[in-house]
Amino acid sequence: MEEFHKVRRLPPYVFEQVNRLKASARSRGADIIDLGMGNPDLPTPKAIVDKLCEVVRDPRTHRYSSSRGIPGLRRAQANYYQRRFGVKLNPDTQVVATLGSKEGFANMAQAITAPGDVILCPNPTYPIHAFGFIMSGGVIRSLQVEPDDGFIPALERGVRHSIPKPLALILNYPSNPTALVASLDFYKDVVAFAKKNDIIILSDLAYSEIYFDGNPPPSVLQVPGAMDVCVEFTSMSKTFSMPGWRMGFAVGNERLIAALTRVKSYLDYGAFTPIQVAAAYALNGDGADIAEVREVYLKRRDVMVDSFSRAGWTIPAPAASMFAWAPIPEQFRHLGSLEFSKLLIEHADVAVAPGVGFGEHGDDYVRVALVENEHRIRQAARNIKRFLTVTAKQSNNVVPLAARR
Repeated sequence: MEEFHKVRRLPPYVFEQVNRLKASARSRGADIIDLGMGNPDLPTPKAIVDKLCEVVRDPRTHRYSSSRGIPGLRRAQANYYQRRFGVKLNPDTQVVATLGSKEGFANMAQAITAPGDVILCPNPTYPIHAFGFIMSGGVIRSLQVEPDDGFIPALERGVRHSIPKPLALILNYPSNPTALVASLDFYKDVVAFAKKNDIIILSDLAYSEIYFDGNPPPSVLQVPGAMDVCVEFTSMSKTFSMPGWRMGFAVGNERLIAALTRVKSYLDYGAFTPIQVAAAYALNGDGADIAEVREVYLKRRDVMVDSFSRAGWTIPAPAASMFAWAPIPEQFRHLGSLEFSKLLIEHADVAVAPGVGFGEHGDDYVRVALVENEHRIRQAARNIKRFLTVTAKQSNNVVPLAARR
């Protein structure tokens, strides 16, 4: 039977191949240390859970909620931006609650994309950044570039060689998967370019609170005039260890927020009201919960970098995010990231995310998530050391799994 049009436009989901192999290994009794999916293992802070339980006892909160977010939640997000970034937002016109930043991105794509519209998108990047627009009929022009002096020239080439002119540019710093961080000067240059070329900026700032060098990552909205062309997406999933609560936000340009709000009004009634009240309570807190989460990820990062290095796999220490972007060991690089990820599951009982799942330019890397405790990370390093010791001399003769089947 022929696939539906939108489904045909989507490539095979690379991560599903790893997930199937992981599930199969577990069914055989293997103790898989899962560093693949960015699924926080830390519990949501007790005070936030208590607030949810308090509110959920009121039957009036069991009714349909507000798609755009209850007023108290939108005010809490606006206040957070004022405290954290010095950015003033109108909670009535410049803030909308989303069911996580992933849903926000996908519905923004639905709201603004006409068939054939060109979107400038980093490669590698988090999949929804590209595929939200592909499912909406857009065309992706990939930018294999870091937030450095080469970024603006890459944008210039993208505009020069795109017909029609690009509609929007995706930014994601701290980056998932590369963990790269952008400076405020970088954002100033990009905003100036976008305004000159009439391009929308969609910024994913989901990892703004997970940083390790003492310098909080900036928001693009801190740039004077950025509000004219920008919308920024944030999430409570990592910041407050609330991934299953599905709570995020889009903030910024009023016209773009209005478009997203209208599309959402046709699709959902918003998150469960007690979740929204608890989320507002979290945002209005003193920041202690955020600092505690950050400290846990810092310790895990340091343990991972040290123990993996001792195991024979050198991984650059990420400056931010809950991920490390790890170059595949040289002797296995010819296999590509998917086959290397499969080998780690089969021979080291360790799961990672293949870099090719974030774009073809990520195929020399895997993403390692800091979602296991320090003991488990050290165990993963021991397993990897054993795997490297046994197989390194034979790596040039390793036959990819796909070829064996």
